[in-house]
Formats: sequence, C-alpha cells, structure tokens
Amino acid sequence: MADQDDAQDQLVNNIGWFVAGAVVGMTAAILLAPQSGKKTRRFIADKTQQGKDAVVEAGKDVYDHSKEMIDKGRQLVEDAADLFERGRKLVRGV
Repeated sequence: MADQDDAQDQLVNNIGWFVAGAVVGMTAAILLAPQSGKKTRRFIADKTQQGKDAVVEAGKDVYDHSKEMIDKGRQLVEDAADLFERGRKLVRGV
C-alpha cells in the first residue's frame, strides 16, 4: 500500500512539473512571437482558460481515484475486522 501511495505522490509531482514546464515554455513562446498585443492577449486568455480546464479535470481525476482508494481501504478494514471477529469466536468456541 505504501508503494502505491508513493507512486501516486510521484505521479502528482510529475504532473505538477509538466504543467509548470508547459506554462513556462508557452509564456516564452508567446512573448517572443511576432504578434500584435491584442492577438497576444487573446491567445494568453484562451490558453489560460485551457490550462484552468486541464487543472480542474486533473483535480477531478485525482479526487475520484483517491475516493476509490479510500473506499477500498475501508472495505479492507471491514474485512479484517470481520476476520478478526470470526477468529476470536473460533478461539472462544462460540
């Protein structure tokens, strides 16, 4: 379970660095491109909205995946408690 948590943390970290790199690269490209100020501002606004949408979607995916993992963890705890109770009854001879 710890390996899976580490893998998730690494995935989130990688996504964060990818997004940061994309933003820096896009910003440099925009600032160096020979366009009018109006076109550049419109382009920045469009790309900013696309970036927001991507972050929201990624956040939803991470939330959904985390919720699944929590539900699985709860089920494991319930199953373990049930097995413990069965074992306790077996030992007592009930």
